[in-house]
Amino acid sequence: MTTITRRTALAGATLLPLAAPRAQAPWPDRPVRLIVPFTPGGSTDILARGMGQRLSEIFGQPFVIENRPGAGGTLGSEQVFRSAPDGYTLMMGHIGTLAANPALYRTLTWDIGAFVPVALVANVANFLVVTNRLEATDVRSLVALAKRDPGRLTYGSGGNGSAAHISMVAFMEETGTEMTHVPYRGTGPMMNDLIAGTINLTMTGGPPALPPVRAGQLRALGISSLERLPSASDIPTIAEQGVPGFDVLQWYGIVAPPGTPAALVTRLNEACNRVLGEAPFRARLETEGATAQPMTPAQFGDYIARERERWGALIRRNNVGLG
Repeated sequence: MTTITRRTALAGATLLPLAAPRAQAPWPDRPVRLIVPFTPGGSTDILARGMGQRLSEIFGQPFVIENRPGAGGTLGSEQVFRSAPDGYTLMMGHIGTLAANPALYRTLTWDIGAFVPVALVANVANFLVVTNRLEATDVRSLVALAKRDPGRLTYGSGGNGSAAHISMVAFMEETGTEMTHVPYRGTGPMMNDLIAGTINLTMTGGPPALPPVRAGQLRALGISSLERLPSASDIPTIAEQGVPGFDVLQWYGIVAPPGTPAALVTRLNEACNRVLGEAPFRARLETEGATAQPMTPAQFGDYIARERERWGALIRRNNVGLG
C-alpha cells in the first residue's frame, strides 16, 4: 500500500463514528407496580393507595396498586421477592408480612429478610372493636366475658399472619384469655361480617375501623397505643383499662426485591419522606389513626430486624404456626 493510499484509508477511518455507550433509560420511564399482598379495603391497601397517588405525581409515572392476596401475604410477597430488581415492582409490606411471617410460616422457601428496605410509611394504632350485639362495653368487661367461657368469643382478621391476627395473640397473652380466630381473605370481608354480627370482635387499624365506629355500626372499646389519639380522643387506651403497658402498633412500609440498586432506593426513600413531611398527607394519616414515620432505608432495616425478633418470640411462646 502506498503512503498516499495508507493516509487516505486512515483519514477515511476517522470518519467512522465510534460506538457510543448505551445510555440508561431514566427511572421511571413506565408505570411502577406497588403490590399489596392483601385484598382491597384494609390498612395496607388504603395506605398504599395514598402513597402511590403522591409518588405518581412526583415521578410523573403511574404507581399502580395491585392486590395479590393469599396465605397471610406470602403469595404477594414471594412474587415481589422474585421480581426483577429494577424498581418497577415494589411492595407495601407490614408487620405481618415482614416481621411475623418468618416465624408463622417455617417452610418458606425464600428469605423475607433479603427484601431491600425502602421507606417506613406509618405506624397505625389498633382499635379493639366489637359488634354492637356483644354486651361488652369496655376492655375489662370484654376480658371478663372471655374468661367466663374460654374459646366462645370469635375474633376476625384479614387472614392468618395478618396484623389483626398477631395483635390479638398479643392481647390474649397479656390478658390470659382464649378466643377463637376466624381468618378471612382480607380485612374488608371481615369487617362486613363483624358489622353483621357474624363474629364478635377484631383488633385492626384505624383506616378500616374508624368509619364504621363513627357511623355507629361498631363499638370501639380501646386503642392499642400507650397514649390516646388526637383524632379519637374519646376512645381510651387498652393500657388504661387494666392491661398496663399494652403497646401493639401496626406498621407499614415499602420494600423492594433483593438486589435493587442503592441509588434507586435512595431516590424512592427521599420521595416517600417528602410525602410524609407534607402537612395535608400527615393530616390525612392522623384522621385514620396513623402516624407518619420517616426513616432512612438503613433505619427501616434495623426496625424490621427488631420487630422480627419481638414478634417471632411471641409466636413461638404461643405456639402459633401456619406452615
